[in-house]
Amino acid sequence: MLNTAEEIIEVCNKEDIHLYDLVLREELKNIKMTEEEYFNELQNILDVMKKSSHNTLEKQYETEYKMIDGFAKEFYDYQKNNDPITSKFLVRTMAMAFSTSETNANMGTIAAAPTAGSSGIMPAALMAVREKYDLDDDTLIKGMLTSIGIGQIIGKYATFAGAEGGCQAECGSASAMASAAVVEMLGGTVEEALNAASITLINIMGLACDPIAGLVEYPCTFRNASGIMNSLISADMALAGIKSIVPFDEVASAMGEVGRLLNESLRETGLGGLAGTKTGQKIRAQFLNLEEE
Repeated sequence: MLNTAEEIIEVCNKEDIHLYDLVLREELKNIKMTEEEYFNELQNILDVMKKSSHNTLEKQYETEYKMIDGFAKEFYDYQKNNDPITSKFLVRTMAMAFSTSETNANMGTIAAAPTAGSSGIMPAALMAVREKYDLDDDTLIKGMLTSIGIGQIIGKYATFAGAEGGCQAECGSASAMASAAVVEMLGGTVEEALNAASITLINIMGLACDPIAGLVEYPCTFRNASGIMNSLISADMALAGIKSIVPFDEVASAMGEVGRLLNESLRETGLGGLAGTKTGQKIRAQFLNLEEE
């Protein structure tokens, strides 16, 4: 991939191509697959996302510590039987994010996009927009390719690891990837996709990574739900013409710097934040005792 948002926009505009075209071209240079084989792999990932985002909308898994059990079904039922403050669509979307988180906690199959802790965001974005606008798989795969390009830029300038950069690096990255994908799927420009990704990261800059007992369950599932909301509002802003004056590559670089400045207690160590609370430490002690037996 090219190094800066400016370069990407310039090439896409000059060649009259989409960001997903640029990503596909670069991917095929670096992998030992034909274009057909590569699209088949993306379809397989999309199928996993479809399933995980719907697994627990109408049933409930039970996990060892019951920190996040049933959230997806409760939220899905809530929007069916009530008039939510946000909207039925947004509550269903957050329920789909919960569903993938619960699938992960129950050792089910998920697509880490980019990490297991943030795995609910991309599936919820793709499936919700698919439902709202009646999109086909080909359009969703183009959105996935767009998200890959955003992820490559983040990987170049920052990190996906909560242990290095806090939750901004996990749920923040996933949200930025999802927002750009949504813009692309709805016919936005490459500049709008990059603006959406920038706004998304700006909104989540500095978020700590503090999972209780080191399990990517609590508070991760809430951050998946809020992450998809961040993606959608950022996509709407970009499609409306709102721009980030700081280019996406610089925003990603800033996120990396902020992550390095976070105290280690807020980077997936289980020492600070919610993990460091009395309840968090009690659950951690139970978890360690089970591991030692």
